[in-house]
Amino acid sequence: NRDRLAHMLGMRDERVTGMRLQVIAQVGEAMMVGRGENYDVWSVSWPAFADVTGQGLLLRPRGMAPLATVIALPDCNVLPEQLVGLLPGVPAKSQYARRLAENGCEVIVPLLINREEKLPKLTNREWLYRSAFELGGGLVGYEVQKVLSIVDWVVARDRERASIGVMGWGEGGLIALYAAAVDPRIDAACISGYFAPREEIWREPLDRNLFGLLEQFGDAELAAMVTPRTLVIEACAGPERTIPGGRGAPARTVSPALADVRREVDRCRGLLKEGDLSNRLHMVTSGDGQGPYGSDSALARFLEGLAESDGLRMNGTPPEILVKSFDPDRRHALQVHEINRHTQNLLRKSHYVRQSTTMKRFDYKSVEAYEASAVSVREFFYNDVIGRFSHDLLPPDVRAREFLRTDAWTAHEVVMDVFPDVIAYGLLLLPNDLSVDEPRPVVVCQHGLEGRPQHTIGSERSEYYSAFAAKLAERGFITFAPQNLYIFQDRFRTLQRKANPLKKSLFSIITPQHQQIVDWLQTLPFVDPNRIGFYGLSYGGKTAMRVPALVTDYCLSICSADFNEWVDKNASTINPRSYSDKGEYEIFEFDLGGTFNYAEMAALIAPRPFMVERGHFDGVADDWTVAYEYAKIRHLYAAKLGIPDRTEIEWFVGPHKIHGVGAYQFLHRHLRWPAVPSRLPRGDLPASDVGPQRD
Repeated sequence: NRDRLAHMLGMRDERVTGMRLQVIAQVGEAMMVGRGENYDVWSVSWPAFADVTGQGLLLRPRGMAPLATVIALPDCNVLPEQLVGLLPGVPAKSQYARRLAENGCEVIVPLLINREEKLPKLTNREWLYRSAFELGGGLVGYEVQKVLSIVDWVVARDRERASIGVMGWGEGGLIALYAAAVDPRIDAACISGYFAPREEIWREPLDRNLFGLLEQFGDAELAAMVTPRTLVIEACAGPERTIPGGRGAPARTVSPALADVRREVDRCRGLLKEGDLSNRLHMVTSGDGQGPYGSDSALARFLEGLAESDGLRMNGTPPEILVKSFDPDRRHALQVHEINRHTQNLLRKSHYVRQSTTMKRFDYKSVEAYEASAVSVREFFYNDVIGRFSHDLLPPDVRAREFLRTDAWTAHEVVMDVFPDVIAYGLLLLPNDLSVDEPRPVVVCQHGLEGRPQHTIGSERSEYYSAFAAKLAERGFITFAPQNLYIFQDRFRTLQRKANPLKKSLFSIITPQHQQIVDWLQTLPFVDPNRIGFYGLSYGGKTAMRVPALVTDYCLSICSADFNEWVDKNASTINPRSYSDKGEYEIFEFDLGGTFNYAEMAALIAPRPFMVERGHFDGVADDWTVAYEYAKIRHLYAAKLGIPDRTEIEWFVGPHKIHGVGAYQFLHRHLRWPAVPSRLPRGDLPASDVGPQRD
């Protein structure tokens, strides 16, 4: 369980061994930053992992051995200096870092990345989360690593060590809970103003998103992993904030309701089957559950779990400030810079990680051997990357009605069941000269972001879609234009936020919808079940990379106006085309950097035909990044599998749109449907589209 939780947190990096805390001091100023009644305060840093450091304050008892070592975590919008009393902002009785030092503890107070705006309407924490999540990491995991590196230091310094504790409020409570659950060397933990049911984690700040968390872990399960070590849950007021969204995801943090805290604590006790395991799980209430954090009762219980003591010493006075200059903004900016630098280093290495993991799982001896080896890779992609619902498909119970009739084709609205409360909907276009004696190929034509099936057949948004479903029907193909989920802005993005903690994604729903559509199309007497292709624009191009990789009944796939170096597109913070600072906050997928970029997704489509349609002036990406990623696919098809005629890329001078020239030829050729001039509108058929068709 700890290993699985660490994986969700993105704790992939080895922590620095043999590290030491280093004192930070300015020339000409005192070495210490403050002095209390019985302790000294130092500004310190420490190496955590790779070249990422932690920074904060160290409070050491003066003239005595520490009773215990405590890592005291403030909320992310509280400075270590405020939790110690060197700066205003935290009431004296809630300065638990200072109060623990007054009671004989050695205390380290790490700085957490705050939730102020990095860019307009995008917080520092979400900005760092985005790149990390795409690369298999996470800001929460990084901050847990900073905590555990201090634990490493304590253990290495003193093998007969005193006890180690973690205590945190708000975001600090979150970090403390995860750290104590992951690492059994932590002897006691106090979680304040955070502990509650997590079923509404999708309403919380996006940087808390963990892929698959709720499949196994709520706060009660995490607490159970801390026992039989001491765990104190303080029901009190927590940080309250509303993030309206914009570039970032809308979110809020609220004080946990007392009834919710009590219910989650009781649920944890119910998980502990042996009675003696729960005797160190304590719930304390500050006021009516909305009182100040760091209450006397919480601190007393926490100290009892750490060491024998003479009881909690009463609140002392703030420490004396010994330094004149202090620049918290610069310190915070350096911490942000270090984490960003780390993720960008991971990004540069990610291609080689995928080559040594995903691509090594394929067998290249023959096309047949390759297809056989792809089965297990496909299962991994579906189950662990996209996320797979275990529901069986329902009987489709198809409902249809005529929608529009033209001289060339008739469109029907079609609805079918997929899962309970989940349907598939789309437009089926049947050429008017259709005959059951001549089963035809089908092209599934997928719209883009905020699109409708109707956009693929008419003049609306024609500058993007070029009415490609209608034009292909005029060429004699049957076409089907499904409605995908990516519509209504925050409404569909909220679905992604709800899906991720369940180890699911939008494509966990879109994929079975397409499977149901294809299964139904294959039953129609005028459809050739072996000649159903996929052609998607923009977000439909994203679908073209993922769905045919999983729905093998699609015999080919065309990705239009989307194909690029997808991991860089999401994780880079220097690429001006990147989503790292844009409004598409749902777009990030956990650990694609270490598993599947677009080349690896195309490897699951292979050896079926695959094509990219790319306009030189498409703002999705730069040409050279498209060419870079496509070159890997060309190498796979041509060099490794010996099937160069099954893949191609068409470049055209144009914007983000369906071009419908080379792609139409590709469809005629690989779906084995002759391009008959008499079926086409005048001037629609390029000269190169006439002549013998290649199998």
